[in-house]
Amino acid sequence: MATKQELLKAKQLLESHAPKGEFLAYINKDEAQVLKNLGGSGKIVEATQIPSYEVQQTQQLTNPILEASLSGFLEKLNPLGGQTIDTSTYAPKVAAQNALQTGAVANAAGLGALTGTGAGTGTGSIASYMSPYQQQVIDASLSEFDRNAAIQNTGMRDQAIASGAYGGAREGIMQSEAMRNNNMNRAQLNAQLLNQGFGQAQQARAGDLQAQQGLGQYQQALGQGQQGYQQAILDANQIAGREAEFEPFTRLGLVGQQLAQIQPGAFASQTVGYAPPAAPASPMANFLGGAAGGAGIMGKLGLFG
Repeated sequence: MATKQELLKAKQLLESHAPKGEFLAYINKDEAQVLKNLGGSGKIVEATQIPSYEVQQTQQLTNPILEASLSGFLEKLNPLGGQTIDTSTYAPKVAAQNALQTGAVANAAGLGALTGTGAGTGTGSIASYMSPYQQQVIDASLSEFDRNAAIQNTGMRDQAIASGAYGGAREGIMQSEAMRNNNMNRAQLNAQLLNQGFGQAQQARAGDLQAQQGLGQYQQALGQGQQGYQQAILDANQIAGREAEFEPFTRLGLVGQQLAQIQPGAFASQTVGYAPPAAPASPMANFLGGAAGGAGIMGKLGLFG
């Protein structure tokens, strides 16, 4: 049987051929399985033919230049998390009606006076559209009628004198009938002139209504054009205000997109080894669950590629 000193020398000899950082130890099958679950392969060391359960983990190390960029990015990003956004700078606004539009509305409110019978003498009545020279035309026409009637009466009198019937009953009847006809014709002429003026006033009133309606439409079209222009200015200011308010977020978002597109294999990697911790006295399932959870958390923190 080998002596203690011989065994110690054998141990030292075997450990001298062990992978760096490892030493000789006894493990059972369960412990070997735990090491395999942690990433150990049980690779046979050629010199000693003893399996090694060294855990190898490939870690993606960040390029120093990229690391500086990430640090600067986070320094700018973190304060934005609690920043209050002032939405009033880009709140939607509607352009107000301009003078053309409000004027068209005000004018439209008075168009009711130009509808209906047009009776009376106020604004919008037929009388308000009668020609100011209507009475002068009537007076001149009736004066001319009276002059012609007087000429006709003089001719009748001369005929009566020539026939010797002047002052007689026959001459009186003729004069009376002629006067009646003249009065009737005079009244018809007056009525005809009044009716003609009334018809012209009706047409003028209807034309005024149509003209004001067309003017209102024209005003509305011009007003809507101006309002659309003002609305375009408000919309542009809204967009500019929103862009200004979100500029830091947009700028950092673009930077973040570029950083996120960098693939893990774009930079040199380094393989880092570590010795697995001793298995606790707790059951095997709890140990494996804890190890898997720890690896997941470290992966989320970016400690591993």
